[in-house]
Amino acid sequence: MSDRSLQISALAIYFVVMIAIGYYAYRKTTDHEGYMLAGRQLPSWAAALSAGASDMSGWLIMGLPGAIYAAGLIEAWIAIGLTVGAYLNWKFVAPRLRAYTEVANNSITIPSFFENRLHDNSRMLRVASGVIVLVFFTFYVSAMMVAGGEFFKQAFGTSYLTGLLIVGAVTLSYTLIGGFLGASLTDVVQGVMMMLALLTVPVVAIFAVGGLDDTAAAIREVDPNRLSWLAGGSLTAATIVGIISAAAWGLGYFGQPHIIVRFMAMRGAASAKSARRVGMTWMVLSLIGAVSCGLVGIAYFQSTDNTLDNPENVVLAMSQLLLPPLIVGFVFAAVLAAIMSTVSSQLLVSSSAFVEDLYKILGRPTADRTLLLLGRGCVLAVALIAGLLAINPSGTILDLVAFAWAGFGASFGPAVLLCLFWRKITNWGALAGMVTGAVVVVLWSEIGPQIYGVTMYEIVPGFLANVLVAVVVSLLTYQPNEEIERQFDAAVELSKATLVRTS
Repeated sequence: MSDRSLQISALAIYFVVMIAIGYYAYRKTTDHEGYMLAGRQLPSWAAALSAGASDMSGWLIMGLPGAIYAAGLIEAWIAIGLTVGAYLNWKFVAPRLRAYTEVANNSITIPSFFENRLHDNSRMLRVASGVIVLVFFTFYVSAMMVAGGEFFKQAFGTSYLTGLLIVGAVTLSYTLIGGFLGASLTDVVQGVMMMLALLTVPVVAIFAVGGLDDTAAAIREVDPNRLSWLAGGSLTAATIVGIISAAAWGLGYFGQPHIIVRFMAMRGAASAKSARRVGMTWMVLSLIGAVSCGLVGIAYFQSTDNTLDNPENVVLAMSQLLLPPLIVGFVFAAVLAAIMSTVSSQLLVSSSAFVEDLYKILGRPTADRTLLLLGRGCVLAVALIAGLLAINPSGTILDLVAFAWAGFGASFGPAVLLCLFWRKITNWGALAGMVTGAVVVVLWSEIGPQIYGVTMYEIVPGFLANVLVAVVVSLLTYQPNEEIERQFDAAVELSKATLVRTS
């Protein structure tokens, strides 16, 4: 078989496995809650790997290595911020959220949790949350489709549009039929593939360059500062702002619906401890691999006659040049896995936002089968809109992901934390803070001022503005409510009790 045939065979095997898993999940999914949250019976290891795979997306294999290749270790502060943020999310948010969503009227979406937690009879909080989910996830899915189009263009020489359509069609096929369970189980396979690819490519490249010493020397030959954690190799005010901006990606974890929904789907709050161990191990290894790919790529292309037109294709290019064709095919499948795992999760959360948080508030009696069809229809609609936006992308993959990540982190993150850990937050405080955070992100990304010559990542001002507004408005509108107090105490006790039983 030719090299291209072997690569296509590997991709075909991957596609068949994904669709088969989707069909298996379809047979297990009988109602709307099962489609959206797998009946709250997701094993801890599946929740951990699913959260990681849906979190990292195409930016892990394309965006982050590309940023490291272009700028050096200064961009690795993103990885450090994400690692810290993910750990805190698993440690504190996961067990409390799993318990609280059960206590708060068995909430199965983040917007419904906000409404039930804060007893918001106006429904405005739920509607605003649902709209934010649909808007930012449409941009997020669009970013992943851009990654898919670029992948096929680089890997197989197809047109960008052809690649975009292939990724969209395959992801839709297993997401539409398999629902949350299908997305989560495919995420497990995809997460393992991503990690193995990111660890294999830099090791092979180091040997090709001549070892660690030769690799470091080649990087220094290009630019000694590429191996420095500080921009320009020195600590300046601009460098500090840049580090804060990069590390602030970690703030986004508390508000990403497609990640924290995995906490809600676990079998119980006690699952968070074992899930944290699995998830953090996977994450650290994957991020080390991604950073290594970017750095080693600098050395490899410096030491050979090969050229790289787009830094975000560094992993793809090195795998094509260094690995056997069949293995290259599986690396390509891992890149697709990174893209598709996130797309499927985000489509499902968008679907739940439409059905649970917008359609259901109309109060119309609807059969469960109809809700299931509505959910699948929304998956299709969001995918089509995102695909249209992706036809003419306006930025790098990392830029597109950064905007959506900031939007969720700054609008939902403070609301989630305050709902879980502060008794006095009110529905009006949460609503005012949420809208403020979203608006600040949009405005800052367009006209944000530079600080010491560096534009601060929009999640920082958005997150801080949200917290300030939410706290002030809550203090002004707070009124004691015995039922809210009872639920808060019940959630605290449930999360503690389940953790004690397994410690």
